[in-house]
Amino acid sequence: MPTPTPLRFLQSLFDRAVEVADPLRSLAEHLPERPKGRVVVVGAGKASARMAEAVEAAWGPCEGLVITRYGYSRPCQQIEIVEAAHPVPDQAGLKATGRILELLNSLQEDDFVLALISGGASSLLIQPAGAISLDEKQALNAALLSSGAPIDQMNTVRKHISRIKGGQLAAAAYPARMLSLMISDVPGDNPAFIGSGPTCGDNSTSADALKVLDTWSIDTPKSVLTALSQPTGVIPIGDSRISRTENLIYAAPSQSLRAAAELVESQVVRVRILGDDLEGEAREVAADHAQLALRLRDSMQNTDSPLLLLSGGELTVTRRGGGIGGPNAEYCLALALALQGCEGIYALACDTDGVDGAAEVAGAVIGPDTLQKAKAARMCPDTALSNNDAHSFFAAIDSQVVTGPTLTNVNDFRAILITPPTN
Repeated sequence: MPTPTPLRFLQSLFDRAVEVADPLRSLAEHLPERPKGRVVVVGAGKASARMAEAVEAAWGPCEGLVITRYGYSRPCQQIEIVEAAHPVPDQAGLKATGRILELLNSLQEDDFVLALISGGASSLLIQPAGAISLDEKQALNAALLSSGAPIDQMNTVRKHISRIKGGQLAAAAYPARMLSLMISDVPGDNPAFIGSGPTCGDNSTSADALKVLDTWSIDTPKSVLTALSQPTGVIPIGDSRISRTENLIYAAPSQSLRAAAELVESQVVRVRILGDDLEGEAREVAADHAQLALRLRDSMQNTDSPLLLLSGGELTVTRRGGGIGGPNAEYCLALALALQGCEGIYALACDTDGVDGAAEVAGAVIGPDTLQKAKAARMCPDTALSNNDAHSFFAAIDSQVVTGPTLTNVNDFRAILITPPTN
């Protein structure tokens, strides 16, 4: 069995997954030589301030403006860092986005733009289309987040009710040349879905956005329906206005999973990666993983090595109750219920940005004694799950993983450790 304890072992794997995605460690090698002439740095996302810090460490002081989540700012030499709300946008994000567009609109053909995009940019880059108000966009975004809709479908809607997503940021900089460096937090690592693709063309239509709203029964303001009743500003793939933009994903969930797997190669632990792009309802994926873990342990002999199951991607939660939860904590809670205290199985699920849902908690850990701890704390796991109150549940039994801002974001990290029977 890994030392010092199974849960600390799993925490060390998560720490490694976050470490390799730290922009200060990994971004510089993907930068070209600093171009001659005017260089402007813009960006948004939960990792964008750290990315800006890494850029100036390599290039020196740069002109620019980057928007990040409250609490995620970093000390930069010249690039201005603005903090705004995530996951529901606010006035600070609205004003800062307007300033970015003004900055880009002044550029010429010989100028160079470095765009820094990471997960969270969808909420931080905010310029509603048509007559949509900020209040209406906030309400729609909150409804999307609680609907259970996959991230790619949410981003389709976000693009078509925006003046900056879906390639419109790149188009604003044209004819300047742009390099967009991205940290992926989306299943499949499609750059068009990272931050709703502000530097990527998109061939979806406003009709596609309306279909998403209908499929997930989203209460939609009239202004949104009006904006989507006609062609929006999303830039089609191949449009000349994005012809001078290069998009490069330099950090992704697969890299973090591989780094975690490599960390245990020197130990007597087998590793199986279930995928870096898992999607679906958190409690349903947890039920599937529990059945897999139980089957695998049932087949183990006491001479077998421990087995580690790793997975990434982005799970969703359909909000049914009024509790405090997030997809990683809900996954762990559902997993614990499905395992029913099975000996030898331990798990961790965390968001690599340090924030699982709306709570300032990365995720949670479980073990064979999780349900016993809950009983001692007079916490009912079934009630917590039905009320989407996983964070309260794990707080009560001291099983939360609290990291604070990690300054990166390569989506969810899940690890299940299965140890063999002792006799």
